[in-house]
Amino acid sequence: MVSVMWFRRDLRLRDNPALLEACADGAEDGVLPLFVLDPHLWGPAGPSRQAYLAGSLRSLDASFRQRQAGLSVVRGDPVRRVVLAAKAVGAQRVHVSADFGPYGRERDEAVEQALGEAGIELVRTGSPYAVDPGRVLNGSGEAYKVFTPFSRAWADIGWDDPADAPTGTTWLRLEEGTTDIPDPQLPADLELPEPGEDSARRQWEEFLDRVDDYDTDRDRPDRDGTSRMSVHLKYGEVHPRTLLADLRRKRSKGAQTYRTELAWRDFYADVLARRPDSARDYYKPEFARMDYDRPGDQLEAWQEGRTGFPIVDAGMRQLRATGWMHNRLRMITASFLVKDLHVEWQHGARHFLHWLVDGDLASNNHGWQWTAGSGTDASPFFRVFNPTTQGRRFDPDGAYVRRWVPELADPDQVPDPHEPDADTRDLVGYPAPMLDHKEERQEALDRYERIKG
Repeated sequence: MVSVMWFRRDLRLRDNPALLEACADGAEDGVLPLFVLDPHLWGPAGPSRQAYLAGSLRSLDASFRQRQAGLSVVRGDPVRRVVLAAKAVGAQRVHVSADFGPYGRERDEAVEQALGEAGIELVRTGSPYAVDPGRVLNGSGEAYKVFTPFSRAWADIGWDDPADAPTGTTWLRLEEGTTDIPDPQLPADLELPEPGEDSARRQWEEFLDRVDDYDTDRDRPDRDGTSRMSVHLKYGEVHPRTLLADLRRKRSKGAQTYRTELAWRDFYADVLARRPDSARDYYKPEFARMDYDRPGDQLEAWQEGRTGFPIVDAGMRQLRATGWMHNRLRMITASFLVKDLHVEWQHGARHFLHWLVDGDLASNNHGWQWTAGSGTDASPFFRVFNPTTQGRRFDPDGAYVRRWVPELADPDQVPDPHEPDADTRDLVGYPAPMLDHKEERQEALDRYERIKG
């Protein structure tokens, strides 16, 4: 029997249940490792994700070449290309990790139907999550809408131990119809992390040495306190089950807090699977009735880090320079857009997805809805971040601001990087605050009061 392993968000060889199933099927006659460049996903991905995906594919291809094979990459509609590839090698089954996203689920159903008409089976094994969406239910068999009870039930369900990479497999390649892995050019001054399964493992092992401090350091953008694993999880260069297995060896509060962050990732995937409309629309529809301002020059200033609020501008510039932003800054910048500028969250979510190398639809868009007060188990709308207070609290020495806002880097010229006075701003060429936070906070609360009834 010949099988196909259709890679998507699982670009790794180790701990890949779908790949192991494909290898079991193709033990005698071989397995075709396949990736489809889907225009529906490639086009909107933005430069960070396009470049990173291409690098991750090259890394995976190199892993197969070490095994005297290679990754077959084709371009086009998966409904057509997967069927053609399976027929070309005479496969009886195509193996995938299940996709629970709105587009992925519809795509897989269409591919499954097309394969079935050709007498080929689509087999789903595992997913990019520790616990698949739809499995965590309360005593009444209903999904959780609040994170804390979800996380307890999630931990009770548990997950399998990580599996080894397959060995002894005969790997196949398509003889025709393939395309080269793209090599998109990054915009100037945009630097991304190193892609690939081996890079993911190195990053994780480095973080494990300091995970005990995660509980205290994770909110400090001036410290190297986070794992930077979100991009590797996004592309499946590592499975969360692997991380959770390693965390079992750690008894610290930091390790427990990090495990909770992995539960949040599964929670938002579960919410999106139940409510695919919430990827673009308000989870709580009453928030659509709120008065919002039309996006204009102020949105552009926010995107470019020119608001005159140092911590906000630092976050937005970090995003543009690295394709990543510290999570505390994601909350601060999101609150500023929605509650100080009164712009709907979708505009910010789209900007983030364009530049974030770890841009994940469920985590990104539901993170935005959390800040906007319109999501499931969301932050109350009346919780409005004061950007200056947030800067002083989480970047007390101003190191983060000075790094990403070079106008404020010189302590001799700028003694207080969180609230430089007018003369200092003129001296270094940094803009005045674009608004009065106290006034706009009250305006946001007044608008909220009008929809509460």
